[in-house]
Amino acid sequence: MKQIALRHTVFFLFLALIAGPKNALAQSVQAETASGYDSSYGDNTSDRDPYEGWNREVYGFNRTIDDWFLRPVAKAYRAVMPGVADRAVTNFFNNLTELRNFANSVFQLKPESAVVATGRFTYNTIFGLGGLFDVATAFDLPERPEDFGQSLGYWGVNSGPYLMLPFMGPSNPRDLGGFLTDSLVLPSAWDEVEEPEVYFARALQIVDKRADLIPAEGFISGDEYTFVRNAYLQRREFLINDGRTVNDPFASDDDEDLMLEDF
Repeated sequence: MKQIALRHTVFFLFLALIAGPKNALAQSVQAETASGYDSSYGDNTSDRDPYEGWNREVYGFNRTIDDWFLRPVAKAYRAVMPGVADRAVTNFFNNLTELRNFANSVFQLKPESAVVATGRFTYNTIFGLGGLFDVATAFDLPERPEDFGQSLGYWGVNSGPYLMLPFMGPSNPRDLGGFLTDSLVLPSAWDEVEEPEVYFARALQIVDKRADLIPAEGFISGDEYTFVRNAYLQRREFLINDGRTVNDPFASDDDEDLMLEDF
């Protein structure tokens, strides 16, 4: 089973890689206001982004891949996909992440979040026609995303330096390790999907997410690389801190206001 999961993960990585930095940016600007920061970084840019020169080169590469392939496919998807169907696809894939949310809520000693993840998966699977409709939110059970990168942060593991990974976009050693753990070690609803359907489903998931993020591109201002970096770092710290805010050294970086709101 784990060998199958490994093949699935490698294929998913290939798809996720071509999503480029905009995919990670969209995860940042799509959710709650982000204003926390990781104390493992210093106040200077060189402390939190020591490999900026290399990271900018990788960012340019990812941006080229996105501009020439993924974004045109995502735009075509938005053009032909009815809004209700688009939302249903997004809901379906979000529902599959509730097992991950449950496991990491347990790792972080958050019983309430674990109960919410269980309730959301149950309600949406049974009453939401397999997750196509997010009925759990209507029952006052909004999603509480948790991943193993957040679990590592909860237990005091430093994020390490900011990294712009080829094809994958913004990350850091902690979050990359968390992603691999979520994909290879923790139980996942994806384990029940057979080949070759799993590859088509993964491809659809990437395109759907990229399409949903196209409106987020309007949030980019100033130096694009800097904006993406700070948005990613703030978003991750917001999640790790469960929305608790601290003094934010990023707000004044390049005179950009990075207080991001849900759209």
